[in-house]
Amino acid sequence: MNKLSKKNALARLLKYLKGQILLILAALFCAAGSVLLSLYTTVLIGKAVDCITAAGTDFSAMSPILLKIGIIIPSAAVLQWLMYFCTNKITHKTVKKLRCDIFAHLHKLPLSYIDARSHGDIISRVVNDVDAVSDGLLQGFSQLFTGVVTILGTLFFMVTLNWKITLVVVVLTPLSFAVAAVISKLCYNKFREQSAIRGELTGFIDERINSQKLIKAFGCEDTCEERFCEINARLRVCGVRAQFYSALTNPSTRFVNSLVYAGVGVFGALRALSGGFTVGDLTAFLQYANQYTKPFNEISGVVTELQNALASAARIFEFMDEQEESSDDGKRVLENCSGKMEMKNVCFSYSPEKPLIENLNLTVKSGSHIAIVGPTGCGKTTLINLLMRFYDTVSGEILADGVPIKELTRNSLRSNFGIVLQETWVFKGTVRENIRYGKPDASDEDVVAAAKAAHAHSFIKRLPEGYDTVISDGGELSGGQRQLLSIARIMISPPPMLILDEATSSIDTRTEMKIQSAFDELMRGRTSFVVAHRLSTIRESDCILVMRSGHIVEQGTHSELLEKGGFYSELINAMEKG
Repeated sequence: MNKLSKKNALARLLKYLKGQILLILAALFCAAGSVLLSLYTTVLIGKAVDCITAAGTDFSAMSPILLKIGIIIPSAAVLQWLMYFCTNKITHKTVKKLRCDIFAHLHKLPLSYIDARSHGDIISRVVNDVDAVSDGLLQGFSQLFTGVVTILGTLFFMVTLNWKITLVVVVLTPLSFAVAAVISKLCYNKFREQSAIRGELTGFIDERINSQKLIKAFGCEDTCEERFCEINARLRVCGVRAQFYSALTNPSTRFVNSLVYAGVGVFGALRALSGGFTVGDLTAFLQYANQYTKPFNEISGVVTELQNALASAARIFEFMDEQEESSDDGKRVLENCSGKMEMKNVCFSYSPEKPLIENLNLTVKSGSHIAIVGPTGCGKTTLINLLMRFYDTVSGEILADGVPIKELTRNSLRSNFGIVLQETWVFKGTVRENIRYGKPDASDEDVVAAAKAAHAHSFIKRLPEGYDTVISDGGELSGGQRQLLSIARIMISPPPMLILDEATSSIDTRTEMKIQSAFDELMRGRTSFVVAHRLSTIRESDCILVMRSGHIVEQGTHSELLEKGGFYSELINAMEKG
């Protein structure tokens, strides 16, 4: 991934504010009203102070001033609340659109990208980094709107009181900017590094949670803890440094602002002694000086969130800049597919230096039952990935009903395949929703019929709520039961072509016999590709493809291949001995 600069990340983030101009203007109006009323209160307080003299207090002059103050302060509070309401809406609308764009982009990325990246890091970008952007924007908007108006307003009122003392304030103020800019750069670099390590840690935890059985089986708990502690230690060191730099900002700018306040006090006192300034004016001016420097303190106080937000935004936009799959615009839709598939001189590899499939040729007639066998890593699952266009061929072409699949839309191609993978997937929802996943408009009767055909109905009825039982990631079900649900999902809307990748690997022999008869019925008249090691699932195939190192080295029926006494015969002998 190319690293995105802070400036570019901010520019792209601001583009998400389009369409919210009215809210932004409303927030600015409320911020301006609230600040100006607060500043005017300072003028009134100065006038009230001048009502107190050595001769006594002029209550008749002070009363209307106090009345005005009593009206202005609640009005300013209401306007400030409205400003925060608008900035909240702006932030959450922006973040909502950002999340939607990220998730939409995720679906457009090729599987090669997903397979080659840590899933935990991707999750961290979609969840943690977006949350960091949300927090930064929420504080940034409110401080920006009130801060800008406060600075301009206080300057105006200070100039009307005494322009010479105002000049002292303006000359000393840039020191705050210089200090904040230096520390801000250090913060950004550290927060960017912190986000990257947090993504690494999320990926590590995600992998280990999914592999707990293996970790416990091999007794690798200590090794995992050591690796976790190493990543966690790097995150701690980076986090401490990031917080240290950000913590320097506020006290540094406060020190500069205190110098400004002291300068105003000295010069103002001298002017008051010479008679050019009233005590009330000096009181008001000191308050203005304090209010003028306050936004700088507040902005420096939220620099941590702002830098963290920009570092996270950079990671998000780097992810969104990843190359998407080629568009399907203008491509043909595969309709009324007969199930005929062809592969002509197909070459494919996951990395250029490691060739896998080379010059593969295959013709599959409509309705054929094709079994694919071979040792691990020979390219069986890769062949399935190419048929489904999860990956595109490096050279050569694959045709469906005589049409190159690259000329077809991916959705129309994949909708003609029913697939049951070795790694079963169920999601959090009811059993009924899981079976209905491939056909949302299926009736309850269709769901039950599909479950019965897949021999899943009996165990579903034994669940606490039957078809309405909520399952999460399948932890409540055995491996075989998850397989049966996956098969029922296909049976509810059988397509013209089927792919079964070790589909019965988690099912006991008795259940496998039952499911095999259901598969025979399902596959009748449909082109089917079965990837399997079990002899029982491939013996009756119309054609068996024997793969080795990315090539089809033998093909034929079970009896024909045994008679040849070649590589397939060796595989079968190894199965029987196993």
